[in-house]
Amino acid sequence: MALHQSQAQPSTAGSGGLASLDGAAEQAAARGARLLVTPELSLTGYALEDPARSAEPAAGDGAAAVSRIAAEHGVAIVYGYPERGEDGAVHNSAQLVGPDGTALANYRKTHLYGPYEAKHYTPGELLPVQAELDGLRLGLLICYDVEFPEAVRAHALAGTDVLLVPTALMRPYDTVAETLVVARAVESQLYVAYANRVGREGEFDFAGLSCLAAPDGSVPVRADGSGEALLVADADPVALRASRDRNPYLADRRPELYPR
Repeated sequence: MALHQSQAQPSTAGSGGLASLDGAAEQAAARGARLLVTPELSLTGYALEDPARSAEPAAGDGAAAVSRIAAEHGVAIVYGYPERGEDGAVHNSAQLVGPDGTALANYRKTHLYGPYEAKHYTPGELLPVQAELDGLRLGLLICYDVEFPEAVRAHALAGTDVLLVPTALMRPYDTVAETLVVARAVESQLYVAYANRVGREGEFDFAGLSCLAAPDGSVPVRADGSGEALLVADADPVALRASRDRNPYLADRRPELYPR
């Protein structure tokens, strides 16, 4: 899989966000990746003055454009966008499109971060959201969601193998990417693909540090915080099974002692 750590910039709504995604998908496919994970709100940029103006349905024009990009390059894509729900509410969402351009899963961020997100978005109400690709069960969370062990554990209990996390992690919270994401991968015995943006956008300064964290505690790839990057690494199902055999956290749980 590939993780695109994109350079923060003023609102990329429209052709700019799609052009960046198209370039990343082309590079990912050329390097043999079957899946590309991009940051939170990658189609529009994060620091939107009014996300409602850029919001569209899950099957809107942006989704159609991403589907064409995925099919052209033969690579599955996870991208972030402001979604307008059927009731008119605006959600901070991520969609997974297969390598043939088929929409596989759509997830609405369930844990909103800070006053900016609380003002502009309505939290989602569904966990976990999953899809199958190349024999692996993929799950979706967005940024702040992964900081809640309960959200990641819900995926683990539902059989998620690789957790895909489009992210907009800001400084000074580097420890989330450097320590917490790795701990989530170990304690729930799954891979975590964490794709952040980097640099300043509006009032926000994004940390970069995108990574793939493995269930054995290793980090096969990690970007620094200096600029745009495309990381490529494998989520190995054989290594995943071996790690789960060595670390039976899920089987050894005693949920009767901590039901909440």
